[in-house]
Amino acid sequence: MKHLGKHNLLGVFVSALDYEAAVDNIIRAAQQGRGFSVTALAVHGVMTGVLDRAQRYRLNHMDLVTPDGQPVRWGLNLLHQTKLPERVYGPRLMLEVLTAAVVSELPVYFYGSRLEVLERLAERLQKCFPALVIAGMEPSKFRVTTPEEKEAIGLRIKSSGAKMTFVGLGCPRQEVFAYEYRDLLGMPIIAVGAAFDFYAGVLKEAPTWAQRWGLQWCVRLAQEPRRLWWRYLLLNPAYLFLLTCQALRLWKPKPDQAKAPSYDLRYG
Repeated sequence: MKHLGKHNLLGVFVSALDYEAAVDNIIRAAQQGRGFSVTALAVHGVMTGVLDRAQRYRLNHMDLVTPDGQPVRWGLNLLHQTKLPERVYGPRLMLEVLTAAVVSELPVYFYGSRLEVLERLAERLQKCFPALVIAGMEPSKFRVTTPEEKEAIGLRIKSSGAKMTFVGLGCPRQEVFAYEYRDLLGMPIIAVGAAFDFYAGVLKEAPTWAQRWGLQWCVRLAQEPRRLWWRYLLLNPAYLFLLTCQALRLWKPKPDQAKAPSYDLRYG
């Protein structure tokens, strides 16, 4: 399947494509040294764009927004007859891109999470991909960063020799990072959600059956109920309601009703 373009889902443009097309676009941008922002959106990610006009602007200016969650894929198929056979899940996309990066000899950088998670992630990835070149890694600061720190972070990543950067800051901070850094770094920036924690062995992924039936959120809610309850118990019903309204043409969301953000310091 080729990239079938972006489609309006509740006012957020989501890319209709498969893993092969996503990886091909990312690797090509890395080889060309071109800024290229990528994120994989589940329901929560789409809803951040619905509720926040500045975030909608960022998402709609990303180069690729893949349908990470099954309900997002179902939404594209329902509204736009895209006939996507499977979602493009951030953690799996990360492994697919790393596999291609090894073949193409492209060094990578990891930004986000905690240092101990990054160390375990790097150790495990080197066992899976012995030829993978990890140019560097840097944990989140977990605080507001300054414009000077942004320049310093960008300089560290560029001077490392990396050709692409994976970001694990969680939604919406990782999308803010990808938006803010794309032109500064001049390389693909791929926001991959909880992939760092999964592959470092900190969190367990949902069983295959739960992922297939769009129930991955139940597992994540059980893992982190205090942090995630509002995300799933409030936003999931809101997503279904708005999707129904758009499908029945009771509501026509307008992607251009967004607000260009000012410089945002939340990405650290």
